[in-house]
Amino acid sequence: MSDSSRDTAEGAGWGSAERGAYRRLMPSRVERISWLDPRMLWAARNGVLASWFGDPTGRTRARRVAQRAAAGAPADKVIRRDDPDRFSFLVLGDTGEGDEPQYAVVPGLLKEGRDTAFAVLASDVIYPVGSADDYLTKFFRPYRDYQAPIYAIPGNHDWYEDLDGFMRVFCDDAPPLPPGPAPRPLTRDWLRSLLWHRPRPGDGGRLAEARTLRSGPAQQAVQPGPYWAIDAGPVRIIGIDTGLLGTLDAEQGAWLREVSRGPRPKILVTGSPLYVDGSHHPCPIDGGGTVDDIVRDPGHHYVAAIGGDIHNYQRYPVRLADGRTIQYVVAGGGGAFMHATHTIPGVDVAGVTERDFRCYPLRGDSLAFYSALYGRRLRMRRFFTLTESEAMTVIAERLGIGPTRVQGAPPRLTRRMRLVAGLLGTGRRPDRAKRFRLPVRKIYTQVFSPGSATYSPPFFKCFLRLDVGPDEIRLRCHAATGHRAQEVTPPVEDEVTIPLK
Repeated sequence: MSDSSRDTAEGAGWGSAERGAYRRLMPSRVERISWLDPRMLWAARNGVLASWFGDPTGRTRARRVAQRAAAGAPADKVIRRDDPDRFSFLVLGDTGEGDEPQYAVVPGLLKEGRDTAFAVLASDVIYPVGSADDYLTKFFRPYRDYQAPIYAIPGNHDWYEDLDGFMRVFCDDAPPLPPGPAPRPLTRDWLRSLLWHRPRPGDGGRLAEARTLRSGPAQQAVQPGPYWAIDAGPVRIIGIDTGLLGTLDAEQGAWLREVSRGPRPKILVTGSPLYVDGSHHPCPIDGGGTVDDIVRDPGHHYVAAIGGDIHNYQRYPVRLADGRTIQYVVAGGGGAFMHATHTIPGVDVAGVTERDFRCYPLRGDSLAFYSALYGRRLRMRRFFTLTESEAMTVIAERLGIGPTRVQGAPPRLTRRMRLVAGLLGTGRRPDRAKRFRLPVRKIYTQVFSPGSATYSPPFFKCFLRLDVGPDEIRLRCHAATGHRAQEVTPPVEDEVTIPLK
């Protein structure tokens, strides 16, 4: 087994390691997405419009579900497979930017996934707006050699064109929805409809060509809709669609309660993680209650809840009052730009502390990554750039924890190192986080971190492999840095065994 980022700097992808072979998989021309580009932000405006003028995704989703039911999809939306009591599957989230970080995940994924029964994409299959024409280079091409079905739940970006591309690819080529009733003039719905981004005329003209890349019988999968359940071996995997704003409509909430009943062990897959960045986000359901209420109910027997949307890996083992432990996981490191982990404050939530919490990349590697990135962008490399050792040292001081990776004597902390860490929004330990909740962290995480992509390793991407047995599940987080060493033997950044009984 190769070194992980917890073992050595080389295991994290630092240094002059050999570049990976993933670039051979890529098209000759790659669209690079920048969320600092006003044109890109305008194309992705539907989320803002939904928050200002009301969210229409519940109504649209209900129409799509009814359309699929009329086409013969099962009423309970359960995919029944014939997997044995022992099988494996993959989970990766927030994949489809179609650039180097996405393709860098593929060699390791193919190696670790060669004997898996299927894969699940957890949120944001396609960036920037879920266009059907983007599926050629951002879904079919990267995963053409994965010889098993791929199921998916949509993220907010897949909803920016009302889920048209997603439904055509994953839901038996579902046709576009006919226009709904026209809104009354001068209402909030009318204002929203005037500004709403919709698919371009003729979008999807390349889908027939794209499908030839994953045309093998073993690769085919058809979903009953944007949310579903999979009965596989001893477990039920339930995927929910949280739309544009991270909520569930009442119809989907009622379905989730129904398919969650019973003693069969369950895993939730969601586009809105329930624990993330040291905070609890229970996910409200229209009409009352939350998704996490359903997950915690002992009569439903959930053992894990895995969410995308945030582009890194995090794990919170939450122990409930009845003695059960549910593993809450963030798994959005499948290809999109990296969301910083160094901004996560010292963890103290639902009984989970720093001793229990895991993340990838390590906070020190995240801080070193972003310091180098902004050193280049601001042309202040000498001031801004922290070595990985310096970053690890300042993280240890600010969070009050020991260095995660110790290689030689730690460097002496300087005023410059502390200042750079503060400017880049580095979190603090729980007893000081509220006292020193400075605007800089909020500004950094909401404005500067999104869109901060880079196109040279280390990329700090990841995917999950879950090995299911009759009595337990072994969950492993594998890293993909873009270097050859991590392609040949994808390091395990985190591992946990989840009992089923």
